[in-house]
Amino acid sequence: MEKAINKKRAKLSRDMIETAAFEVIEREGLVGFSMRKLAQALGCEAMSIYHHYPSQAHLFEALVERLICELEIPPHDLPWRHRAKAVVSDYRAMARAHPAFAPFLVTYRMNSPKCLKWLDGVIGLFEDGGFGKERSARMFRALGYYLMGAILDETAGYARGPSAVTTVDDEQLRREFPYVAAAGTYFSTGEFDKTFEMGLDMLLDEMEREVAGSGRPTLSAAR
Repeated sequence: MEKAINKKRAKLSRDMIETAAFEVIEREGLVGFSMRKLAQALGCEAMSIYHHYPSQAHLFEALVERLICELEIPPHDLPWRHRAKAVVSDYRAMARAHPAFAPFLVTYRMNSPKCLKWLDGVIGLFEDGGFGKERSARMFRALGYYLMGAILDETAGYARGPSAVTTVDDEQLRREFPYVAAAGTYFSTGEFDKTFEMGLDMLLDEMEREVAGSGRPTLSAAR
């Protein structure tokens, strides 16, 4: 019996477990996820999973690290603005590829060694811009507010949120709330990228103006 259990464990890899976990989370949602459902998806007993991950917290830590380790900090020979935009865009794309897991990802404390390595690189990118320690930290935080808010809105936000019981039809909306009706055209999923890029460019433009005002080389130039 013990040999049979060990044989099944040997066939069950961490990669298989993590891949299946993402699939179950996207199908069931974070609230609906459980190690039991994951075991069912893998065709094994839950204890086989616990052999690789002592708890669900350990598994979720591995899932976050798996995603974060796929991200790269662009090389120093590229223009600073290009590097900053790439970091933000890559993180957003990664989170949107896992919409059900995204709320956990963006609120997760990046305090494991693998996550801290990536985080250190991102904050260091702002230091590379020549902003200084305090300004770099605040700019990183401000850009993070924008990025995380956008991800939450796009994956689990307004369109998926609770609705009022008393609503209005399209005709009343156009008649009594014309600005809301007109703006609705630009709130659709197909408009997300254009809106996000506009906001990101506004933030980076302001950073460039700050650098230009100090007499330093523009952030659009290679460093």
